[in-house]
Amino acid sequence: MPNPYLAALARPSSLQLLKGIRRGIEKESLRVTESGMLAQSPHPATLGSALTHDSITTDFSEALLEFITPPVATPEEALLQLDRIHRYTYSQIGDERLWVNSMPCHIGTDADIPVARYGHSHIGTMKTVYRLGLGLRYGRAMQTIAGIHYNFSLPQEFWLWLREFEQSAEELGEFKTRRYFDLIRNFRRHYWLLVYLFGATPAVCSTFVQGRQHSLQRFDGDASTLYSPHATSLRMGDLGYNSNEQKSLIVCYNDLPSYLSTLCAAITRPYPPYHRLGVKDAAGDYQQLSTGLLQIENEFYSPIRPKNPVGPGETALAALDKRGVEYIEVRCLDLNPYMPLGIDAAQMRFLDIFLLHCLLDKSPKADEADYRSVQENQRRIVYDGRDPQLQLIRNGDEVHLSDWAGRLLAEMAPLADLLDQAWDGDNFQRALEAQSAVLRGDAPTPAARILDDLARNDQSFFSWAAGKAEQHRQFFLQRPLESSAQDQFAAEARSSLQRRTQLEAADEGCFEDFLGKYYAQYIFCQRQ
Repeated sequence: MPNPYLAALARPSSLQLLKGIRRGIEKESLRVTESGMLAQSPHPATLGSALTHDSITTDFSEALLEFITPPVATPEEALLQLDRIHRYTYSQIGDERLWVNSMPCHIGTDADIPVARYGHSHIGTMKTVYRLGLGLRYGRAMQTIAGIHYNFSLPQEFWLWLREFEQSAEELGEFKTRRYFDLIRNFRRHYWLLVYLFGATPAVCSTFVQGRQHSLQRFDGDASTLYSPHATSLRMGDLGYNSNEQKSLIVCYNDLPSYLSTLCAAITRPYPPYHRLGVKDAAGDYQQLSTGLLQIENEFYSPIRPKNPVGPGETALAALDKRGVEYIEVRCLDLNPYMPLGIDAAQMRFLDIFLLHCLLDKSPKADEADYRSVQENQRRIVYDGRDPQLQLIRNGDEVHLSDWAGRLLAEMAPLADLLDQAWDGDNFQRALEAQSAVLRGDAPTPAARILDDLARNDQSFFSWAAGKAEQHRQFFLQRPLESSAQDQFAAEARSSLQRRTQLEAADEGCFEDFLGKYYAQYIFCQRQ
């Protein structure tokens, strides 16, 4: 049956609404030494305060940088801003370089992985304690994994149009939130396609899995490189951003109240194994924020999140409860080590087409069986995604990956055409065709390309990745920023340090009181 939205969007009055799509990038990268070891140096002061800087911060570790671009109109604009952040950063980190792979470099014990520090304010202390809790619960090695998050939103005018087209009587915020959850459910059903096409972590350094159970093999007899022959993204599997503890947690994406309720319960109810550890260690110092299955909602590992910008001291769930969904955050993307920025405009355009398809396709409510099918498909695509005979679960039936993927790409083609009409070009169709070529076998996936490089050059994963890191380092160093842009970044770094100092001076009461008020925000859970 033809998609009823296509003809309506093709009208000149509605076609231009597609130009209002906004996208932003959050890119994580480890700082490493010249020898490829994890940097032990603190976050450079010349990069500003990781707590208050708008575009340069840290994730789990002092060495895990995170670069953020604001929502913009075109992929090129986002990439230009990301490029400038890289060029400034490289001017400030000396001989260090950014690791270009999602899976980390040579790492030692947990003690060798410095947890990020954010100053002495209550909110800064909370961010550090949260990270200490992650390390306590899952080990610090898992937290050194890097990735790309893709933020996507549609303009207010589009939602007004869509509400009218669907003849909905809902308040606009409620309508938008409901439809974003429709997108999210379809994304969860289909994101295996993104992991297949863009997964770039088929191998790891053996140091990453030292002391852990795994099913990886030596690559060509090299004990320092472990891999899985048909793997796509080990980052998305049980060795990466996955938690055995969270497998019992079934988060409902059928509507906002259900989503809030299931996550709130995981935050506010003590989880016995974490309760036994205690919030504080034997010396009386905080080692985790709470004893719930989740300390805060960010701890829940998910390939996509509904988001609304938070206010000072506000929880992410409270922001959603008060103001609904404003945008979605895609979290299943590996860094592409062949690209200096880890992503390019063609991939971003493919994501736009994919997400628009998720929004405009039928999206039935999900049950526990659907939830478990999504988990099983993720497991299969991570370890066996490049197996030509791989089958996935769709509506309870086993289907070949190639058949399902071909069907999805065919359904996406008219949307690519509409986006090109809106922008008067062919970039979206070209982006779709590039991935169609991968599906046909005419071009390799990033994972296949990496393993081919390792075999052809007789290299370990570490030596190959270190070479790529140096190659990208030179790419940025050879293009220094113009002096005005350099001065602007330096001024923002100084300003962010001042804002952090102001936050510290403005704190009132003790940290325990601050934490109590923060968690009191979850009281709205009782209304769900």
